[in-house]
Amino acid sequence: MKVALIHDHLAQDGGAEKVLEVFSEMFQEAPIYTLLYDKKNVEHRYPNRRIDSSIIQRMPGGVRFYQWYLPLMPMAVEFFDLREYDLVISDTSSFAKGVITTPNTVHVCYCHTPTRYLWSDTHQYINELPYNKFLKKIASMILSKIRIWDRLAADRVDYFIANSKTVQARIKKYYKRDSELIYPPVETDKFFISKELGDYFLIGCRLAPYKRVDLAVEAFKQLGPDYKLKIFGDGVDLKRLKKIAQNCPNIEFLGRVNDELKAELFSKCLAFIHPQEEDFGISKVEAMASGRPVIAYKKGGALETVIEGETGLFFEEQSVKALKACVQNFCTESKNIWDSNKIREHSKNFSLNNFKERIDNFLKNIK
Repeated sequence: MKVALIHDHLAQDGGAEKVLEVFSEMFQEAPIYTLLYDKKNVEHRYPNRRIDSSIIQRMPGGVRFYQWYLPLMPMAVEFFDLREYDLVISDTSSFAKGVITTPNTVHVCYCHTPTRYLWSDTHQYINELPYNKFLKKIASMILSKIRIWDRLAADRVDYFIANSKTVQARIKKYYKRDSELIYPPVETDKFFISKELGDYFLIGCRLAPYKRVDLAVEAFKQLGPDYKLKIFGDGVDLKRLKKIAQNCPNIEFLGRVNDELKAELFSKCLAFIHPQEEDFGISKVEAMASGRPVIAYKKGGALETVIEGETGLFFEEQSVKALKACVQNFCTESKNIWDSNKIREHSKNFSLNNFKERIDNFLKNIK
């Protein structure tokens, strides 16, 4: 059986890219089709692998400023010729599911979410664009056209797999399709319980506005020097976050960290801060795999992975005030109640082996 993998783009690292790495390990002969890729990233993660990119890869600024080519992406993904494959697996939160396959090809879509800026978050996305009202109106019209394409593209998928119950509900609402629930893989074996803890809280992700790292920065700025926060990761929001944290010695930006340092940071933190609404959220599971509790916004994927009072605490309102109060509560009332072994054991429900086994069983049952 000939298999092909298709992914939106490989210009950044995130949860979807980690899932693709697992698929590429499971199907080692399968080529990877993608709209565009960063050469250094691909050489590091997929050495000697066939990677086919779209015309956007060769356009001026196509990799660095790929957002410019958003209107061309539906057309670009339809240009991929996949006639020779028996099985196509798309790993996507936007365009990859729109690939055109033959009647004899089975297309399975592992969906991280129906495209946020087209559906659930479209108004927020438009409002946050750094443009005037006229340009925002043009952007709205472009997204409206793409939204129609996206809805039609969803009908090309034979089987949907959702990465969480949250996403499963969105697929049903926006695409009117049923889906199988298979949580994303977390490499829990790469993380460990430390014999001794540090004196800091931790947050880390791709630094984008919707990740709401600004809530954590502002909260710890107000909490003062006795509450330390370490932040790992890079992204478009880094400059703004550093400006908010200016002259706050208790807030430290670490930039991108390697896997070894990340595991150490997780294992020694007092708790991991998760202020955003995620479809699933791999990082908080990595923290739990290190035996550390999570302080999470009570919405989205956190409700499926964090057990309140056992593996973490929730705050109800996505605000500085609510997060600040939750951190203070953690330090005064629940700092020493956590059973690291129990927290780590819970994280194994989302292990890499569980993911592979469930994907294998799903594919066997549809053939």
